[in-house]
Amino acid sequence: MPEITEKELPASHKQLWLKSLSAVQASNFSYAISIIQPILAENPGFVEGRKILRTCEIQVHGAGKKKGLFGMSSGGAGMKLNSQAKKDPLGTLALIEKELEKDPANDQLNDLLFETALKLEFYQTATFALETIRKHAPENSKLLHKLAEFYISRDEPMLASEVYNDILKHHPTDGVAIRGSKDCSARASMKKQKWDENANMRDLMRNSAEFEELEKAARTGLTKEQLEERRDRVVEKYNADPNHLATVKDLAGLYEQLEDWHHAHTFFSWAHSLSNGDVALATKAAAMKDRALETDLKNLAAAVAADPDNAELKAALEARQADRIAEQVVEAQQRVDQNPTDPQLRFELGSALYNAKDYSAAIPHLQQATRNPHIRTKVLLLLARTFKAKDMFDLSIKQLSDALADLVAMDNTKKEVLYEKGLIHNQMGDQTSALDCFKQIYEVDYGYRDVAQRVESSYS
Repeated sequence: MPEITEKELPASHKQLWLKSLSAVQASNFSYAISIIQPILAENPGFVEGRKILRTCEIQVHGAGKKKGLFGMSSGGAGMKLNSQAKKDPLGTLALIEKELEKDPANDQLNDLLFETALKLEFYQTATFALETIRKHAPENSKLLHKLAEFYISRDEPMLASEVYNDILKHHPTDGVAIRGSKDCSARASMKKQKWDENANMRDLMRNSAEFEELEKAARTGLTKEQLEERRDRVVEKYNADPNHLATVKDLAGLYEQLEDWHHAHTFFSWAHSLSNGDVALATKAAAMKDRALETDLKNLAAAVAADPDNAELKAALEARQADRIAEQVVEAQQRVDQNPTDPQLRFELGSALYNAKDYSAAIPHLQQATRNPHIRTKVLLLLARTFKAKDMFDLSIKQLSDALADLVAMDNTKKEVLYEKGLIHNQMGDQTSALDCFKQIYEVDYGYRDVAQRVESSYS
């Protein structure tokens, strides 16, 4: 039994499938799950159905691991499914899916799905199972190594290299991943060079119009009128097939370029629903929503500035600002619930809680966010300000000292950290240490904030 596409679904199931897509579009994920499960039971090779099902399950149950649900070490259901999969892999797929409904990102269940799909030669399903782990539990190096090896066996060195690079983000000293990344990158380059020598991009296009469309899409510096013209053409394509992921992403990107944040949010959200729970699309949708709401707030603030005596407008702005802070906490918490291992999402939640003045709640999330070396400095800076808000000045100084240890060049970031450290030393009554911080800035940037006045007044 081969893997199948939507077009190859039996006629008796196509109507149900369309109904499930409508439910997804309406964010009725539980109902969509109840429809897709029986479709998959009858059509186990329907890969797209399995992907949409997993997206819905993550929306309903989240991607966090639940204790006591399943596991090889716990025996019970896990051992039984493992045993059944060896004897009847096709019949076991539906049972695995039923367990995954409760914990869609469970590493052991997805590993079992991978092994079972391999027995059936369902290679896309097998890939999807381990890619789920890669997205929602990227620290699981054992299963990511298995995914990389699978890609190598399928002659996909570039994909294998990307997996090895993901492993190194969480395990930078993993020697196998270091060698694998280099070897696979080299193999991918050789493969690409051979492809380039024997193929021409235009010849591979089905028609020249499609090639011209892609070329035009890749150009930078389009005018607003050109963007709107392209948007209108993509809208026509979307209306013809609203479930085509590439079209939806293209349309979302055009709305973003046009700074139509509300529409950009709508289409990035829909693209996320159509994808396999693509975290990047979820992040993009959240960013567009933030921009839309921030723009609405700016417009309201501008209206208040234009009519400062309007008490009703002023009250509306204050209420909206308070609501926005609360909304940001809820939204950030939801994103963390869906992907609890992502330090960037932890930082966003910590920032939202800080803005809401819930400093104690912000601290543990910011502490977890320090694991990401790319944002470590700004995390430590905010963590220091959080401790400062709680009058825990010694802990605040410690965070800033740790941040400075990572900084070499006297750039704007280092100046900001030093300035904050100087202010806290002042509050602690340690004028000598405060002046030392301000002097370091003064030596390279006389005009930075009020450091000149602070330093020069100490000599009078």
